[in-house]
Amino acid sequence: MMGVSVIKKTKTKLYEEKSAIEKLQELMVMLRDKKYGCPWDLEQTLTSLIPHTIEEVYEVVDAIEKKDSEEMVDELGDLLFQVVFYAQIACEEKLFNFEDVANAIVQKLLRRHPHVFPTGDVTSFGEQSNISSDQVSINWDLIKLAEKKLKSGKQGEDSLKGTFDGLPRSLPALQRSARLQKQAAKVGFDWLEISGVISKLKEEIAELEKAIKEEDRIKIEAELGDVLFTAINMSRHSGIDAENALRGANTRFEKRFSWIERKLAREGEQIEGETLQRLNQLWDEAKQNGL
Repeated sequence: MMGVSVIKKTKTKLYEEKSAIEKLQELMVMLRDKKYGCPWDLEQTLTSLIPHTIEEVYEVVDAIEKKDSEEMVDELGDLLFQVVFYAQIACEEKLFNFEDVANAIVQKLLRRHPHVFPTGDVTSFGEQSNISSDQVSINWDLIKLAEKKLKSGKQGEDSLKGTFDGLPRSLPALQRSARLQKQAAKVGFDWLEISGVISKLKEEIAELEKAIKEEDRIKIEAELGDVLFTAINMSRHSGIDAENALRGANTRFEKRFSWIERKLAREGEQIEGETLQRLNQLWDEAKQNGL
């Protein structure tokens, strides 16, 4: 009969021979072990993980924007762990497992890339296709719509019916706004030219100004929302991602503001004691310096 130390060495050897994803899955099982696992991990549910997942996504984005490859590896690992975590909890609840998740995305990618896999499986890979990126996007949406209709037929009357059905309400407001507009445009509810969007934006700004003069807080909030919604629509018509545009504006603001703080500090002064006129002058100076 083998001793405890021999058993542990055998288990360690078997573990080290596994692939990285297998090791991660096995670690996850250990962390959720009811007797020897981690108390925090054991407390988590599919719902409780949501804010952590959102946070991890933004940390991945931050690492990519900083072009920090080491941090990208670290943050992408954290995000992958979230997927494994969800799959483990679902497996325990007999809903699905990690294999189901992986197989689902494999099948989806095969279905939605007929220009790469004409027969819907990897055996047909290698046939050259003259298709543009724009046509790929169009085909993707058409295939996705067909999948929804098929799903609708299986689910009966309570299934997807409207243009916006299936669009997650939990999306960040900016992203959901862009998705709503894109979906509406697919059924013809859209301006033909960007000039129409610009006119609408001016109209919404005028209505916001009117609400501000009236000091009607409810109207101000509503009109400000309309201004933001229309600005996002303008970014779509310009072919600019609104989220990236706003993140860029945030970065420029932060850099210019920090530059002003540092400049004042070198002069022995603080930003709190400066006039708005002086701060605006420094702001313009920061812009002239390429910030």
